[in-house]
Amino acid sequence: MSWSKHDGGKGRRAYHHGNLREALVKAALDLIGEKGPAGFTFAEAARAAGVSPAAPYRHFRDREALLADVAGRGFERLADRLDKAWNEGRPDPRTAFKEVGRAYLDFARTEPAYYTAMFETGLPPDLSPDLAREGDRAFGVLRQASEVLIATLPEGKRPPAMMMSLHVWALSHGIASLFARGDAARRALPMAPEDLLEAGVLIYLTGLGIDDA
Repeated sequence: MSWSKHDGGKGRRAYHHGNLREALVKAALDLIGEKGPAGFTFAEAARAAGVSPAAPYRHFRDREALLADVAGRGFERLADRLDKAWNEGRPDPRTAFKEVGRAYLDFARTEPAYYTAMFETGLPPDLSPDLAREGDRAFGVLRQASEVLIATLPEGKRPPAMMMSLHVWALSHGIASLFARGDAARRALPMAPEDLLEAGVLIYLTGLGIDDA
């Protein structure tokens, strides 16, 4: 089965059952980049994909379900990048930890539509199994890295890994949202966002005593 649309004689786009879902995701990403996550309707996503307003319901319950799919894919991409950057703590945990932060900022810069879908749609994190799983996996990389660094401290002086993970994530996310995004929300900064994040993390780790460890 297929759906097609004529666009004023300028060409013809046809989407078949096997790739309609991907076409809708691509349309949603384009619309998020153009109008923001709240700036388009489910029908507009269908029109941008070149299908009838009823066609998307074959794959998605509603617009929120479509956004959840996009956000889940974004977290999957982010998790893969963070995991690659961590590289099991090689060549050493401190260097690998810095690379994780750089990977987070790079994702925000190069994938602004995914980043927006993940963090600015107001979707419940458990809206779909994929969204919950990939979100947990992305945060899990940061927590694992935090646990490795914390283990370098003497027992009795080790902060909770969850607390450290949340603090570093908040710092990374704040810098990414304000300075490292690849869209109009980016703010001017007299230094590279990576340098700002590295300095902030260094101060934080020093405060925990990890810098001396």
